[in-house]
Amino acid sequence: MFGIDITVLALAALVAISAAALAYGLLFSRIESEKKAESRVRKVSAAETDRAKVKAARDRVSELSKRRKSVQDSLKELEKKQQERSAKSSPSMKVRLTQADLSMSLGRFYLFSALFGVFAFLVAVIMGAGPAIGLGIALIAGLGLPRWFVGFLIKRRCKKFLEEFPNALEIMVRSIKSGLPLNDALRLIAADGQEPVKTEFRRVVESQQVGLSVTEACARMINSIPLPEVNFFAIVIAIQAQAGGNLSEALGNLSRVLRDRRKMRAKVSAMSMEAKASACIIGALPFIVSFLVYVTSPAYMMVLFTDPRGHLIIGAGLVWMSIGILVMRNMINFDI
Repeated sequence: MFGIDITVLALAALVAISAAALAYGLLFSRIESEKKAESRVRKVSAAETDRAKVKAARDRVSELSKRRKSVQDSLKELEKKQQERSAKSSPSMKVRLTQADLSMSLGRFYLFSALFGVFAFLVAVIMGAGPAIGLGIALIAGLGLPRWFVGFLIKRRCKKFLEEFPNALEIMVRSIKSGLPLNDALRLIAADGQEPVKTEFRRVVESQQVGLSVTEACARMINSIPLPEVNFFAIVIAIQAQAGGNLSEALGNLSRVLRDRRKMRAKVSAMSMEAKASACIIGALPFIVSFLVYVTSPAYMMVLFTDPRGHLIIGAGLVWMSIGILVMRNMINFDI
């Protein structure tokens, strides 16, 4: 009984294997065709996906190319405007008074200059100088010293602006990242910034209130702060307004560049300090020697002031000294 059961099971297994082999042989071609069809479908789907990816990549490249071209055109236009502005004559005295943050009018400035020149002439005449020398001193005091004083105020104000401007840009970056629009970031600096940055941003906000755009208001800032850093800021705002982009990242990069420029300027100043000290000593040496000779031998030096030939020698010496000082100044000053 046990042997019969094994025989039956073996026959059943052989029949099942034979049936399976026969079915596989009959359906082999169909199975292979279905596999090939599925493989072709997968390849077509992959090709369509790759084609879509290639098209998306081409679109991105085209968009980047268009944006780059737009930025280049904007830079060329801004550079052209800057060259036209630089080609014009130097700023008028009214503009320089605004840059120095002086509240006096142009007429009062000229009146003060004239009064100062008259005062210098009277002092020179009282001290015993001749009319010609007194007139020269009056011209220097009336035309040169007030303008020099205005230039000194402009440089001092620009220096203070450069010290605070990177901090203001950092505040703007944080404000924009936190969700504030650019106008509110400008108002924040105008309200809580440090001078003179506060005053300049307040002028930008006031210009917007009278109808100017943010780009135009920022571009006008260079009229009161004649610095290349302000021009950089105006260019960044103009490019962002025309071509779009991440404004917070652009302002952050500008802030970092301004800090690096200030560090480089301080490094160059420290390295050239020895040359500046030498230039000051060399420039002051003739005057110190002349004063010491006058103290020890007054009669020996007074010939230069009493004899007409001495006047020519003094004039020629001053001219050559001025040329030497200008040459040394150009040798130790570096533009960054």
